[in-house]
Amino acid sequence: MHSRWPALFALLALGGLYAALPPSLVLGGARWLLLLLISLLLVPMLISHFRGAHTTNQVLGYILNALVTLAMVISLALLILALPAHLEKPQELLKSAASLWFSNILVFASWYWRLDAGGPHKRAQRGDHASGAFLFPQMTLPPERKHAAGIKEWSPNFVDYLFLAFNTSTAFSPTDVPVLSRWAKLLMMLQSIISLLVIALLAARAVNIL
Repeated sequence: MHSRWPALFALLALGGLYAALPPSLVLGGARWLLLLLISLLLVPMLISHFRGAHTTNQVLGYILNALVTLAMVISLALLILALPAHLEKPQELLKSAASLWFSNILVFASWYWRLDAGGPHKRAQRGDHASGAFLFPQMTLPPERKHAAGIKEWSPNFVDYLFLAFNTSTAFSPTDVPVLSRWAKLLMMLQSIISLLVIALLAARAVNIL
């Protein structure tokens, strides 16, 4: 269970970032609603995990990821629509762009972590991670190099996917982790587009009007 805590904290952080947005960028203006929904859904997720109901846990995880993704996309669309009318003050615009940029990283890190190689439960069952949508450097090490590095069985955890998502949002590429799966390539393209919109269109506009 300890390997899941970073992913759960990331979801709570997403709720906090959403609550930091101005009411005009939140559907209905209810900034704390997403954090409340995340907290409520985490309860049955934890219960299903401890009871071994992994299919239920997986479905709840997909629902929660879809919920935070939808909230982020709606807020991004509202921010883009607000730009021509200058509805947001420059300081609020920068703050909103930063919140959405960090949200983009956490949202897609959660998707990669939940989807790669069948999800965290199936990866844990297999022990050594030898195949998946991403080719991590540890997967290419020969047995003797793994033994020398003190790695007997290696499997990616949430931090590995967070690092991948961070690189995608900053460098617009996976850097040291090649992408093997088509669904992963599509998700990374979408993440890069969102990051580009936030950085190039929103943050740059805010700096110009300071």
